[in-house]
Amino acid sequence: MRVIGTVGLPGSGKGEAAAVAEALGVPVVTMGDVIRRECRDRGLDPADHHGEIAAKLREENGPDAVAQRSLPVVEEALEDGDTVLVDGIRSGVEVERFESAFGDDFALVGIEAPYEVRADRVTDRGRDNTDDGESLRERDERERGFGMDDAIARADVTIRNTDSLSAFQETIRTLLTEGVDALEEVSTA
Repeated sequence: MRVIGTVGLPGSGKGEAAAVAEALGVPVVTMGDVIRRECRDRGLDPADHHGEIAAKLREENGPDAVAQRSLPVVEEALEDGDTVLVDGIRSGVEVERFESAFGDDFALVGIEAPYEVRADRVTDRGRDNTDDGESLRERDERERGFGMDDAIARADVTIRNTDSLSAFQETIRTLLTEGVDALEEVSTA
């Protein structure tokens, strides 16, 4: 069993890592889906209220609320396979929740890219502002407010996503098929 979590600021490449996992048939649990579901449960449009509800969930249920709600989904995915990718860990307390649940079978992968590279990527995909008008810098600050810097610092390995898309995809394929140890020689935190 292997649970691989990803952490990184918007535009760093977490979504692309998830796409590689899906192409390999590795289940992906996207923590943002928990927030989108909560938005709908509250009668709100996730496109307009994602950040607000993410903060409220953590305020109402503790800083690891999203991780807590993701655990059953991860456990269910593990019933059908030996590897699951958890997309979008946001804080050190979320890391602790996954470490507590999965022990040595959990690894955290930081995905990093400079602001300018991330800004270009976000703009290229038509998301220079999120749907609620939030800029990339504002999003970065919101994510950091959840404790993302702590989570990034705790990564077992860091992938610097500044090379070509195909090189990044190959690194993620290696991660998913061979594990974190296969990457430690190439790019470590």
